Amino acid sequence: MKYYIIAGEASGDLHASNLMKALQKEDAQADFRFWGGDLMQRVGGTLVKHYKERAFMGFGEVILNLRKILGFIAFCKKDITQYEPDQLIFIDNSGFNLRIAKWAKKQGYKTNYYISPQVWASRAGRVEAIKRDIDAMYVILPFEKAFYKKYNYKVNFVGHPLIDAIVDKPTTNEQKFRAEHQLNEKPIIALLPGSRKQEITKMLSVMLKMVPRFADFQFVIAGAPSQEDSFYTSFFSDTSVRFVANRTYDLLSISHAALVTSGTATLETALFKVPQVVCYKAGNISYQIAKRIITLKFISLVNLIMDREVVTELIQHDFNEKSLEEELAKILDNAHREKLHSDYLDLEQKLGGKGASAKAARLIVKS
Repeated sequence: MKYYIIAGEASGDLHASNLMKALQKEDAQADFRFWGGDLMQRVGGTLVKHYKERAFMGFGEVILNLRKILGFIAFCKKDITQYEPDQLIFIDNSGFNLRIAKWAKKQGYKTNYYISPQVWASRAGRVEAIKRDIDAMYVILPFEKAFYKKYNYKVNFVGHPLIDAIVDKPTTNEQKFRAEHQLNEKPIIALLPGSRKQEITKMLSVMLKMVPRFADFQFVIAGAPSQEDSFYTSFFSDTSVRFVANRTYDLLSISHAALVTSGTATLETALFKVPQVVCYKAGNISYQIAKRIITLKFISLVNLIMDREVVTELIQHDFNEKSLEEELAKILDNAHREKLHSDYLDLEQKLGGKGASAKAARLIVKS
């Protein structure tokens, strides 16, 4: 079969690439055409547009780039028409994907959504559009199935693909990793400032203020594949700080603690059993708009899945030097760390075990 897949940003690229591998096992004739990234490209098929070309963050930037976004949508529709796929697969990235889905359903294409838009966080009215335009939804968070049930929409809970990605990851040779990246022998505090320029700029400058205050630790910045190394290194001159590009899982596997920008990385950090402080700061306009439409008690996936505060969240004005220093000190305390580790084990159980990509692939091929 022919599969047209649309994914955005690094996490979508990761999950889509694993789904593609699983589809190849289920369908020996699988042919892929996709919007995504380097990981998808390594699996095979034709890359139409890289997610770096449309990495717009926040309401303000979307408005400023509206003409470009509309151009991408028009081009995507034309490209799908020319390819004539048997299955359309949307991966997260709801602002773009739901617009394509509305058009695609009217054209008679089979529509699948893997990794649900976060309609449970804001604008729940989008569920009606999903029910109308998506033939099959494959969800990865345990509370999503119950959420959609309230709207009389049956979805498939397949488990979280991050579990597979982490379990299948080769063991990191810590000594070799430290030598390769010129890390000293101090315990590591990983800094995960996000993947987009705007959020990295806001997050990293505050995170780096912790370096002289915790001199007994080695601070290491995890670079995302969507940015050049030089962009990160422009933020620091302290020679004790280290930077590691595209090795976040290796870094987390040997880290003692982490400061993490809200997003998928909070869950990844938890699955590596690393104590963390969750951080987030947006532009004021974007924050004020989001505050009015988001209905959640928490912003981190860890707390959302557990339905209670497991990790501390420092949001907007609370994300400052004083609060960050206090919270980082807490997660370095042994008693606090033991409690977090226990909570992380409970979190992993809730996520449903291995095999998310394989389950989703089987259902898509059979549909």
